[in-house]
Amino acid sequence: MRAFALLAAAVVAASTASAQANPWGEGAAKKKPNGHYADVNGVHLYYETYGAPVAGKAPLVLLHGGLGAIEMFGPNLPLLAKGRQLVALDLHGHGRTPLGDRPMRIESMADDVAALVAKLGLGKADVMGYSLGAGVALQTAIRHPDVVNRLVLVSTIFRRSAFYPDILVQQQQVNAQAAEMMKATPMWALYSSIAPNPSEFPKLLDAIGTLMKGDYDWSAQIPSVKAPALIVQADADIVPPSHAVELFGLLGGGKKDGGWDGSGRIASRLAIVPGLTHYNIFADTTVTAIAIPFLDQVAPIGK
Repeated sequence: MRAFALLAAAVVAASTASAQANPWGEGAAKKKPNGHYADVNGVHLYYETYGAPVAGKAPLVLLHGGLGAIEMFGPNLPLLAKGRQLVALDLHGHGRTPLGDRPMRIESMADDVAALVAKLGLGKADVMGYSLGAGVALQTAIRHPDVVNRLVLVSTIFRRSAFYPDILVQQQQVNAQAAEMMKATPMWALYSSIAPNPSEFPKLLDAIGTLMKGDYDWSAQIPSVKAPALIVQADADIVPPSHAVELFGLLGGGKKDGGWDGSGRIASRLAIVPGLTHYNIFADTTVTAIAIPFLDQVAPIGK
């Protein structure tokens, strides 16, 4: 998706963000024992591996949100890595992956994911993403259906017009000039602790701001997705809950009664999580509790 209002929230309320509990983690060392780089599509892509291949389970590729990095999943990371092979990566220009000169596009990042899956010989993988990462995951399934086994899409915005009007206004403020003010936010704290060149932060804000301002609507592409998808959204997200319901509908859900025996269900699932927002859902273990049973299913029902 082309907008990640985590950034918009920081632009509007940086002072309160730094005072609240920080779900982004406390920063991290620049090098990790399980950290690696792969050169794909002109990007020096950073990724981490956890666990080992498990018979009967697809590996899981984990994608963070805008201005984030692997660390932002907090306690969800070890929970998702338990009992499966997990590959978590820093998307183009984020975390430890340099920005370089390639334009920042969701579609290009989806191509990066597909290229990494092929490079690592993972075959078909489950792909889970939050916000920006959810958009990348969705586009990976659209553009590279042979790569994706299952999808977990957390706080996905597949049409820019779905954002609340105030979020659209805030996105217009995202550019290099916001860099100094952003240094009061957890986004900068994380980025500055792990990025290979923290001085690129203003350039990153320009790239993301340009991405945010571009209009998009993937409605026509979504029905082509064959991978079963779990859609998860907070009940106080940056779009109304009806947006998640619409996405579920485009995947074939919500068309009829599921039946007393469940035979009328499709393989995809929908979860609206109470009491959460776009700004804390990624680190809440409720998401993991919902996602793991879906990922562990051997075969989908129907579809």
